[in-house]
Amino acid sequence: MSTTFSKVNASAATLTKNRTEESISPASGMCVTCVDGCVGMCEIGKSAYRGHEVIYPQPFGVITTAAQKAYPVDYSHFNIMGTAVGAHGVAADSDKAIFLAVSLEVAFGSDKKIKFKYPWLISGIGSTDIAKNNWEGLAIGSALAGTGLTIGENVVGMDTEAVFKKGRTADTVDLKRRVKLFKDHQRNGYGAIIVQANVEDTMLGAQEYAIDKLGVECVELKWGQGAKDIGGEVKISSLEKAQLLHSRGYIVLPDPTDPAVIRDFEKKAFKEFERHSRVGMVTEESFAARVAQLRKAGAKYVFLKTGAYRPADLARAVVFSSRHKIDLLTVDGAGGGTGMSPWRMMNEWGMPPVNLHSLLYQYVKRLADRGEYVPAVAVNGGFAFEDQIYKGLALGAPFVKMVGMARAPIAAAMVGKTIGRAIAERQIPVYIERFGHTKDEIFVTACSLREELGKDEFNKIPTGAIGLYTYYERLAQGLRQLMAGNRKFGLEYISRDDIAALTRECSDVSGIQYIMDADAEEVEKLLS
Repeated sequence: MSTTFSKVNASAATLTKNRTEESISPASGMCVTCVDGCVGMCEIGKSAYRGHEVIYPQPFGVITTAAQKAYPVDYSHFNIMGTAVGAHGVAADSDKAIFLAVSLEVAFGSDKKIKFKYPWLISGIGSTDIAKNNWEGLAIGSALAGTGLTIGENVVGMDTEAVFKKGRTADTVDLKRRVKLFKDHQRNGYGAIIVQANVEDTMLGAQEYAIDKLGVECVELKWGQGAKDIGGEVKISSLEKAQLLHSRGYIVLPDPTDPAVIRDFEKKAFKEFERHSRVGMVTEESFAARVAQLRKAGAKYVFLKTGAYRPADLARAVVFSSRHKIDLLTVDGAGGGTGMSPWRMMNEWGMPPVNLHSLLYQYVKRLADRGEYVPAVAVNGGFAFEDQIYKGLALGAPFVKMVGMARAPIAAAMVGKTIGRAIAERQIPVYIERFGHTKDEIFVTACSLREELGKDEFNKIPTGAIGLYTYYERLAQGLRQLMAGNRKFGLEYISRDDIAALTRECSDVSGIQYIMDADAEEVEKLLS
C-alpha cells in the first residue's frame, strides 16, 4: 500500500496538473522529468507567473474545498457493529422495534434545553460568496428540518450596507436577512440560528446587535476551524469595497489606499484584493469576560467552536467550556473548508478528525469522571452521510450529541437551486428528467412538504431549501436504519462499542476495540 498521504503540486483545487501525470516524484510532486520549455501547468509553474494567488483554491466564490490528503486513520477505518439480540429504547418485539421507531431528536444546553429534530447542524458559513448566494436554501431548509445553522464570521463587516455608530454595529442588511430567513420558517421551536464571531466581529459588536435587535438567542465564540490556522480570507474584486473594508479595520492586501496599488489595479495588473481576518489571542481571563458579556447582553446560549489545533489547545477548549458552562463545544478536525482557505495549509496543517476526536473523548471523559460539568459536544471533519454520522456519535459517546457539516449541505442546497433553475428554463438534464418535469415529480419530499405547509406556503419555498430538506430526510432514514440494526432506538443509547476498528493502528489511536477482539468476554462465556 502507498505510504504517500499528500497530493502535491497538482490539483483541481488550484487548477493545476502535471505534464507527466503517470510519473510523479512522490516527495515533491514534480514531474519525474521537468523539461525546459514547459509552459508551467503544475503548481510550481503557475506560481512562477501568478505567485501568491496560487496559494488559494480557485475559482473563488463558486466552489467549496476540502483537502486531498489521505490520513493514516480516518472514519472509514471503523465499521458499525449490528446485533441480532434485544432492543434499547423500545420493547424487544419485532412489531415494535422497527426503524421508524428510532428517535433522532436531541436536546442540549447547560440550563434550558435547545431541541433539534436531527443530531447535526451546519457549523459556520460566513461571508464567502458561496454562502451568501445559497443562504435562502440553507436557512429555509435548515429551519424546516428543525436543525441548527451557524452564521459564520465577518458577515457584518463585509456588508457594504451595514451602519456603524462609534465603531459598533447599529444596523445591517445581510445579517438581518440571514436571521429572518431562518426564523420565518422555524417550526415548533426546533432548531436554532447561531451567530458566530471572530476578532473583527467582536470589535464591531456584531453579536450584541444580533441579540438586541434581531432576537438571536445562540451565539458562538470562534477560536478557529479545521481548514486553517489563520483568520478568514476572501477575495474582493471592487476597489471601493476593498477600501471600505480597510476603513473598517480589516487587513486588505495589497493596500487599497496606496496610489501605486490603485494605479496597478486600474491597469489590471491584478484583479482581486485579499481581505484577511486577524488571529485571536486566547486566554482564560478574556474568554471568561467575553462569555459574561454575552450573557449580560441577553444571550441564552453561548457556544464555542475550535479548530484542529494541537492537543494542549483542545484541552484548553474542554476545560474553559467546562468551567464557564458553555452550552455546546464544537471541535473541527483538519481538512475541511467552505471558503478559500490556503490549499497547502488545508492539506498539511492540524490534527486529523479521528485523532482529534479521540483525544476529545479522553479529555472530556476525565472531567466527567471527576464529576465536573461537561458541555454538549459536536464534532466536525468531512461528515456527509449517515454511516459517518453514526461513527462520529459512537466514537465520542456519550458526550458527542451531534456532528457538524458544511460542504455536504451546501452541495445539496446548490443542486436543489440548480434543478429549480433548470425547471424554470425547461432545460432539465436527461438524468433528472427521467423523474419528471416539476418540483413535485423530481423532489421526493415535495408532496409531503406541500401537505404540511399548504399550497401557498410551499410554492414560496426555493428549490435550494427543498434540496437541503430532502438530503436531510435521506440522512435521517439512513441513520434510523443503522441504529435499528444496532438495536439502538434513541441517540442516548449509542455507545463506543457500536463500532469496531478495522486496523490495529485505528484501534490504538481511538481506543475502540479492534474488530477481531470485539465481544471477546461475551464470546468466551458463550463458548464455555
